[in-house]
Amino acid sequence: MGSKAKSLADHLAAVPDPRKIRGQRHVLLDIIIIAILGTLSGVDDWEGIEEFAKDQEAWLRTFLELPHGIPSHDTFNRVFRLLDPSAFTEAFLGWVKGVRNKLPGDVVAIDGKTLRSSMAEGKPPLHVVSAWSTANHLVLGQRSVDVKSNEITAIPELLKVLELKGCIVTIDAMGCQKDIARGIVARKADYVLAVKGNQESLHEAVLAAFAKFDADPDPATIPHFTTEAMEEGHGRHECRRTTTLDATKHLPPEILFLWPKLETLVRVQSETQRAGKTVQEKRFYISTLLMDKVETIANSVRSHWGIENELHWVLDVAFREDGLRTRMGNGPETGAILRHITLNMLRQDPNTKRSIRHRRLKAALSQEYRLAALLGFPGETPIA
Repeated sequence: MGSKAKSLADHLAAVPDPRKIRGQRHVLLDIIIIAILGTLSGVDDWEGIEEFAKDQEAWLRTFLELPHGIPSHDTFNRVFRLLDPSAFTEAFLGWVKGVRNKLPGDVVAIDGKTLRSSMAEGKPPLHVVSAWSTANHLVLGQRSVDVKSNEITAIPELLKVLELKGCIVTIDAMGCQKDIARGIVARKADYVLAVKGNQESLHEAVLAAFAKFDADPDPATIPHFTTEAMEEGHGRHECRRTTTLDATKHLPPEILFLWPKLETLVRVQSETQRAGKTVQEKRFYISTLLMDKVETIANSVRSHWGIENELHWVLDVAFREDGLRTRMGNGPETGAILRHITLNMLRQDPNTKRSIRHRRLKAALSQEYRLAALLGFPGETPIA
């Protein structure tokens, strides 16, 4: 295979085999690669993966060992239930670092998603926190949330394994935590964090700052920056107005001191018209970016929704993630990593702007397309 495929295979080859020696009839790397190619080609269950592999056996033998033929669906299921999620994640992270195009100012959105059908008896459904690169349209990493914890503990662990220097990290209100802010700054990145009532003192101080501004919006009295944006589509018309204030001038010192490198308070006012109805909304944020970077801040806030539209929604619609009933062992978590790998592979396709569903169909129909995806579409410039 080409260099990028070898790089992917090298990372995956480092994943330890969870089976006993006597149970290793099939090569672990073969099993993982077949699962990736099957998922790439639109198959979302182990029975389908087995049928896909049997149909493509002659082609698969051109680059896989397959010493005992095609593994059964029970073998795929058992291996992914036993596979170490941490080791699989480490292989995924190593591969992503190689294919990611590091761009200054890349907005990295962090958000969680619950795999609803993964709930088993006495066990809640798996909740995964993911990091999404807006510039690359790639999943940069993920961390599962412990059943006895929440995103607040998982996000710092995810931050530790991401390359974030020069990036802008966006997180919703649950992630607006002092330790998380410190973790972002420690990675030499900026943050734009949503502020709500879970940070009561900060929230009240931000509201008071903008109330004072509204009472006297004269720039000579209260320096500020403002930008507006309009968006239309699918019968929806939205106007967004972003205003920034100097946090160092408006927050009490005892609050300002707690948030590392905090520079700016942000308010986003939106008015949305759809089907004859108008909805107005105000959202508030804090940021390490200077207040004159209002355009960058506004873009970061808007870009954050990419993780919903281009990741979570795609996983549900194109991969049917919410309907998958993998529940046993490590299956839900390793399955989520598998889907992230294949989604990243499809996002690197430089030759089409078709939907992910259509790209999976193309992979199902074309061995050449599958091989190009496995090789990382060598020699091409990835697009979304």
